[in-house]
Amino acid sequence: MAAAPDELIEGWLREEQQPFSGWDFSYLDGRMVVEREPWSYLDRAAELMGQSSSVVDLETGGGEKLIALRDHWPAKVAATEDYAPNYELASGRLSPLGAAVVKAAVSDTAAMPFADAEFDLVLNRHAAFNAQEVVRVLSSGGSFLTQQVHGMWAWDLLAAFDSEPQWPDATLAKYVPLLEAAGLTVVDAEEWEGSLAFTDVGAIVYYLKAAPWEVPGFTVKTHLRYLFALQQRLDAGEDLAFHAALYLIEATKP
Repeated sequence: MAAAPDELIEGWLREEQQPFSGWDFSYLDGRMVVEREPWSYLDRAAELMGQSSSVVDLETGGGEKLIALRDHWPAKVAATEDYAPNYELASGRLSPLGAAVVKAAVSDTAAMPFADAEFDLVLNRHAAFNAQEVVRVLSSGGSFLTQQVHGMWAWDLLAAFDSEPQWPDATLAKYVPLLEAAGLTVVDAEEWEGSLAFTDVGAIVYYLKAAPWEVPGFTVKTHLRYLFALQQRLDAGEDLAFHAALYLIEATKP
């Protein structure tokens, strides 16, 4: 028997109030399912760490991925994070392990607060980057590894809320030439498409609150008609599955 509208709204409001920190979606385990890309960013990052004496992780979030790589850390480890709650979280997790956590914004235009050729490895998972700055802070022979969310990620989920991707040009075709123009040699470039699926509408509520740039201004109360439309799809037996896409670039500095 389908839940009453008031019960649905009450449940969605509870999801909206659930805490979210770092970049940890474990709350949605079993409710949000993303198909696996054919590569392993963490495995490749671990291999590159083994060839490096220093590494910086750009926009580390709560430091989740660096901690997952703890057994492979080189002698010098640094990370950046600008969002204050995540900076505090990352500092508390990483600093006791000997990593330097720097509060700094990373964008496609901002300078990074590091010396020339300071790092053998620059890691970037799902964050912006300035190609010229990546080249500057890399040592000769150093590597840059980035996994990025494709600009058209979840375009059909966004369309269900009358929204659209803000960065549709964030693609492999855009960033490979930018990195090459900055002076890097691209040694691997891969892209993947798959699905992002949710078992219930409440999981979508949590996801959109955790990633507020997807549907700007999203709240349960202001987007009820869209949520009920998704619920109708679910009640009709339709899967709540949407477009997922990622790309991976590895490049070296001559």
